Amino acid sequence: MTLNMKIYKPALIALFLLPLSSCNIYKAYERPNIKTENNYRADSNLYRQDSVLSQTDSILNDTNHLGTLPWREVFTDTKLQNLIQQGLDSNFDLRIAFLRVQEYQARLSSARMAFTPSLNLSPSGGMAGTFESSHVSYTYQVPLVASWEIDIFGRLLNAKRGAQANLLQSQAARQGVQTQIISSIATTYYALLMLDAQLAISEQTVLNWEANVRTMQSLKLSGYTNEASISQALANSFSVKAGIPEIKRQIRETENTLSLLIGLPGQPIDRGNIEEQRLPSQFSIGIPMQLFSARPDVKQAEASLMSAYAATNMARAAFYPKLTLSANGSWLNNLGNQIFNPAQFIWSALATLAQPLLNRGVNRATLRVAKAQQAEAMLSFQKTLLNAGNEVSNALFKYQSADEKIKYRLSQVENLERAVSYTQSLLTLGSSTYLEVLTAQQALLQAQLSQVNNNLEKMNAVIELYRALGGGSNEAQPIAPKSK
Repeated sequence: MTLNMKIYKPALIALFLLPLSSCNIYKAYERPNIKTENNYRADSNLYRQDSVLSQTDSILNDTNHLGTLPWREVFTDTKLQNLIQQGLDSNFDLRIAFLRVQEYQARLSSARMAFTPSLNLSPSGGMAGTFESSHVSYTYQVPLVASWEIDIFGRLLNAKRGAQANLLQSQAARQGVQTQIISSIATTYYALLMLDAQLAISEQTVLNWEANVRTMQSLKLSGYTNEASISQALANSFSVKAGIPEIKRQIRETENTLSLLIGLPGQPIDRGNIEEQRLPSQFSIGIPMQLFSARPDVKQAEASLMSAYAATNMARAAFYPKLTLSANGSWLNNLGNQIFNPAQFIWSALATLAQPLLNRGVNRATLRVAKAQQAEAMLSFQKTLLNAGNEVSNALFKYQSADEKIKYRLSQVENLERAVSYTQSLLTLGSSTYLEVLTAQQALLQAQLSQVNNNLEKMNAVIELYRALGGGSNEAQPIAPKSK
């Protein structure tokens, strides 16, 4: 009784490959089932959550939330938009990140080419003779060598997957630089607007206090006040004036910082004012896993885990034989004194199966290293998710806190403005002292400056939340940033 070879051979191959599949050599990376519903404190009423996430979804996919909005929809000030675009075009770090992406794209192409046969042509020629004889022999050959590794044990496959993961890492790194540039330019721009507002408040306060000095000088003639009160009023006016140069110094330094971010030497920055700014006030941040889907650091951590997974499979594949097919063809000719000497074509073919024997200890050590590195990458991935949750929670609560402070601060400023007006009127009528006017004016100045700071905190909270959700990172640049 004989077995049908058409059935018998595939069965033997399947039986041989069965232990390989159980070692995950061919199995593609799958995102680990990590519980993320408690990764951030969802105690803010400023946002809503979307539908439930399937655990089969990849973290590299996007969903509709604040982090996926184009940056031009978040930052609507056209002058700020021009600055951000200029930064994306000229920033040195972003240009370096683009070049690294191109480097890993080339490495992936190299890994893919490993599946194709290699072909080498090395023609040669020579001549030989002796000093005793005038006879000279001429030879030439044109050898053509082909070699092809058959990837039946997954070594090349996992090398390609590792190259793909490294490319994803470089792309995520580029996205991280891009979102950092956007948030840094926006933060610095709003800080500049805040300083402008503080300067305007201080200059207006100086004018108001100088007017009070003139009023008190008039009241002195009527006997309602004295020289000491006038001197105190002048001193307070000079105190506010002394703070103006410090604000101007900060404005100059902030302009220089912003110029550097957009790749220019320090210069004045064309800008709007803080009252014109409109940022999102209601946020959809997605559900736990998807709210991190656009974050470059999360993408980078998962790509690192993918790379470590492929490296572990490559270490496993090293225990199995390496099958290589090679063929050699050569066109030869040997020319002596013969007038006619036809060339000859010689060919050979060879299959090589190399099985590691004495280096199994090295392979075991390599596998242990790969497993440890994969475990490290897994822990880093989990830590990155937790950190992402904290940043989102902090940004949300910061926005809520600033929003509440602005409401109270607005009421404080309104009441202090009335208090200043009342005390000035009473001073004119002789029913109040300048000390009461001074106290009200100083309190109003501090409240107005704090109000500007609170508005900046609210703006920065939106920027931080946008960055924490990976905002602006998925907007691909059509070409690499231009060199100057």
